[in-house]
Amino acid sequence: MDEVFKALADPHRRRLLDSLNARNGQTLRELCAGLAMARQSVSKHLAVLEAANLISTRRSGREKLHYLNAEPINAITERWIAHYDRARVHALADLKKALEANPMSDNAFVYTTYIKTTDRKLWQALTDPAFTKQYWGASFDTDWQPGSEMVWHQRDWSSKDPQQVVLVAEPYTKLSYTWHTFDPAFADAFEMKPDKVAEWAREPRSKVIFEIEPAGDGVVKLTVVHDGFQPGSTVLPEISGGWPSILSGLKTLLETGETLPEPTV
Repeated sequence: MDEVFKALADPHRRRLLDSLNARNGQTLRELCAGLAMARQSVSKHLAVLEAANLISTRRSGREKLHYLNAEPINAITERWIAHYDRARVHALADLKKALEANPMSDNAFVYTTYIKTTDRKLWQALTDPAFTKQYWGASFDTDWQPGSEMVWHQRDWSSKDPQQVVLVAEPYTKLSYTWHTFDPAFADAFEMKPDKVAEWAREPRSKVIFEIEPAGDGVVKLTVVHDGFQPGSTVLPEISGGWPSILSGLKTLLETGETLPEPTV
């Protein structure tokens, strides 16, 4: 947590976070232009923010894109908000909301967390229904082979579709699959407005990618990329609001064996 507070203490780094909050997925060149700062200065500030896990980076061709990462703010909030009067930490709560309000570019959500576990246990937690039910409330029927269909189960709802498939399955390293179908039964199960779910169903099917990397000292870095959304997507804000609670539950389960309440989104 010391690195997070140190990173947030500098006004230039807060301006970089503000810039990414306004438009996520920027290159170094774009961040320099938007803030009228020297390239070297911006690079140094971004390195501090990345070391504190306040931003995530991904390659897109020759470009390196920078994304806001709300995980450290979530961790701070979970550690202290429940122990102190909310009025006394109003600014911190507002920062958390700001980071979660738009943690995306026009077509992607990126989130990085560090979990004290092994790559094998994390892989099991992502693929074994006995684990996914505990932190997600969802389970999947599939053999986890590329091209295989996935049957999605959550609450009293199930989804099966030829386009709902495993895309990549590299054990302990990378997992990717297309997102579930939106149908009238989904609206009923999750008590959502049918018109809203029908609007989601008209959008292109998105996909999620889990990237697992060793981070040393018994810690694993997990980066979640959910992309493939159309510009102005109405599904993306809902997806982005749900992932932090799912991943917090995953981290808590692997590190403590305890479960958090099932995500509501």
